[in-house]
Amino acid sequence: MKKTGINLLFLIIFTIFGFQCTLFERTETEVSFWDNPVQLDLDEIIKRGYIRAVVDNSSTSYYIYRGRRMGYEFEMLKSLASSLGVRLHLIVKSDIEEAFYLLNKGKADIVAMNLAVNEDRKKFASFTAPIGSMGTVLVQKDGPSKVKDPKDLNGKVVYIQKDAIFKSQLCSLQNDLGITLSVLEEKGSSDFLVNKVNKGEIEFTVVDKVVAMVNETYYNDLDIDVEISSKADVAWAIRKNAPNLENEVNQWIEKKNKSGYIRTLYAKYFQNSKNHYFRANSSFSSLGGNKISQYDDLIKKGAENLGWDWRMLASLVYKESGFDTTATSYAGATGLLQLMPVTLERFGVENPNDPVQSLMGGVNYLKYLDKFWKEKVPESNERIKFILSSYNVGHGHVLDAWNLTLKYGGNNKSWKNVAHYLTLKSDPQYYKDPVVRSGYAKGHLAVSYVEDILTLYDSYRVLIEP
Repeated sequence: MKKTGINLLFLIIFTIFGFQCTLFERTETEVSFWDNPVQLDLDEIIKRGYIRAVVDNSSTSYYIYRGRRMGYEFEMLKSLASSLGVRLHLIVKSDIEEAFYLLNKGKADIVAMNLAVNEDRKKFASFTAPIGSMGTVLVQKDGPSKVKDPKDLNGKVVYIQKDAIFKSQLCSLQNDLGITLSVLEEKGSSDFLVNKVNKGEIEFTVVDKVVAMVNETYYNDLDIDVEISSKADVAWAIRKNAPNLENEVNQWIEKKNKSGYIRTLYAKYFQNSKNHYFRANSSFSSLGGNKISQYDDLIKKGAENLGWDWRMLASLVYKESGFDTTATSYAGATGLLQLMPVTLERFGVENPNDPVQSLMGGVNYLKYLDKFWKEKVPESNERIKFILSSYNVGHGHVLDAWNLTLKYGGNNKSWKNVAHYLTLKSDPQYYKDPVVRSGYAKGHLAVSYVEDILTLYDSYRVLIEP
């Protein structure tokens, strides 16, 4: 056999059987970026106005339910961001090594993936105070031939999430019990691997016990009784050279532990399994059915008319009404897209509580705003921000900010520049400026409105298929 043929055969065998634990396999590979993290601490995060966190797209960490962002890590991170006075930007990854890479390169500030704390990982990042403790279990199909003791894994193949702590746990188990097993790493999430066990595509996986317990509510014939590792502390990872952020997060954790917040949130996602089952398996869940709302088909038709990604229009509808056709604001706006009486009349909407009329009336208004801004802001990704802000505060106020930007030497085709002057429209120096026609406005609310929709759109874009 030729040498290339031997190499190919070895590759095929390794791909099928994974690796067997050896001293070499238990040694972490040193990578240069671990040792030279970007300098970025709390002051810089607060100054820029947002914090970035890596989370896993899973049934417990982060998902969409009826248009709303949910998840154990998501709710904690949202609370943390609020306490810091910044916005939350989420990055969804299943690959733990990639998450550490993003952290040390300054593209993320926290890795919130329920990481077990061990000495090897401390080389790569600092860790917060524990936010809980989790053990790990074997997940397999129930039945007479199931494994009942870890030693029965001798000669078996176990699939795990790539770069997870489960690898070293299985290596320790092999050495302690004197057995031989093969471990195959996959890039998918723990939920993904549990689903493969359920479908019979793989025989075994190892996951956190609480994740196994949640998944057991979805699938009736799983066995999760074999313990691989007892409970260990789990925490979030932070760059080593961000001590101020680490201290701030630790103070937040201490405060939330004392208040019972973390305990209550844990119960919501891990102990109230019936409610969690319905959320995760709903057709209106990013985990269960890839639908955002019952009006998705209508929204898609409207978005096609606009030339938008339908998930952007869905983000606007959720922000306006939460998909409630009967929603009415204090100012008198009604329906899915919260149209004011003058707008209803202008675009021929007779019944604002009718979802078709409300949505198509809103779409026609958005088309009008697009036409208004098209020559002034030719770039479509920038223009949509002008359209959204105009939808919220009125295009006259946004035009004032556009003119102020031009007057004071800024780039009035850039939303970032125009947003700055829109926030200044509550200041007499600016709303009484000769170029201003629409007067006073709480422009900062319109800027936040745009940010909220774009943040939600980012979540829909990552978690909901086109």
